[in-house]
Amino acid sequence: MADLKKVTCFQCGQVNRAPVDRIAGAKCGTCGNKLASTKAIDVDFATLQKAARNDEVPLVVDFWAPWCGPCRQMAPEYAKAAQAVSGDVRLVKLNTEDYPAASQKYGIRGIPTMIGFKKGKEVKRQAGAMPGSQIVSWVKSV
Repeated sequence: MADLKKVTCFQCGQVNRAPVDRIAGAKCGTCGNKLASTKAIDVDFATLQKAARNDEVPLVVDFWAPWCGPCRQMAPEYAKAAQAVSGDVRLVKLNTEDYPAASQKYGIRGIPTMIGFKKGKEVKRQAGAMPGSQIVSWVKSV
């Protein structure tokens, strides 16, 4: 039997179990949405909390805001990184202007800030904009 890992669907918030070797192509059992993406997905605060708490696949979150120049500069680089690590690590974005409680809960003092979660725990944090190649290296070390 294949090794299964818990993965939260970013569309409906349902926690799924997916085979480790096929997460890239796995779909949510509730809504049918793909569980992994080649794009950085925008999430809401409730879904982020659920994924950070439950997911057994590494999760990296980019905390950003639309008025932030470095955030806008890093966005296409983060998108490239999401494509490069698809299936191994899931990359998401959370708009701190829309969800200010997220900044408070996760202690975000400056943006952009990336936080890596693994098995319900924060394992890594990086503040400041980075080029795509550095983001990929950073993400792979989560």
